[in-house]
This record gives sequence, structure tokens and C-alpha cells, in this order.
Amino acid sequence: MDIFKVVLASLLISLLVLDLVHGDMVTSNNNGATIDCNSRCQERCRLSSRQNLCHRACGTCCARCNCVPSGTYGNYDQCECYGSLTTHGGRRKCP
Repeated sequence: MDIFKVVLASLLISLLVLDLVHGDMVTSNNNGATIDCNSRCQERCRLSSRQNLCHRACGTCCARCNCVPSGTYGNYDQCECYGSLTTHGGRRKCP
């Protein structure tokens, strides 16, 4: 019975920590103001050889992170969330 209480307490603490981290990520993006993902992604993908694919991936990342790094490639340090998203294969999701 004591093991059950320890497992339950550690599970509750883990869920609390995850909720706090998620809440911090949501509130830290652009002070609550949403950006125009469509125009930002058009600028980001304008030199891509596969613009439809680039625009779709960028739009997904922008919707989740509410930011898009400047330029057409790189600059992931400007938006850590955007740069940290990966595919199931471990490759970067966002162009």
C-alpha cells in the first residue's frame, strides 16, 4: 500500500510540473498576440523548391509556436519552439 502512495504522489507531482512548463511555454510566446502565419510563412518559404510542402510545415509550426524565425533558412535561435519541433524520425519539422 505504501508503494502505491509513493507512485501516486510522484505521478501527481510529474503532472503538476508538466502543466507548469506547458503554461509557461504558452504564455511566453509573443505576449499573447497572434501573428499572421500565412504572410510569415510565405516569406520564409519563398526560395524553397517545394513551396507547398514548406508552407504547410511552416504553417503547422507557426500555429503551435506563434512565431516564425526571420529569413528563409536557419535563425532557429529567434524562436526556440519552432526550431525544436521534430518529425517522428527525429528530423526538424519546421523549415
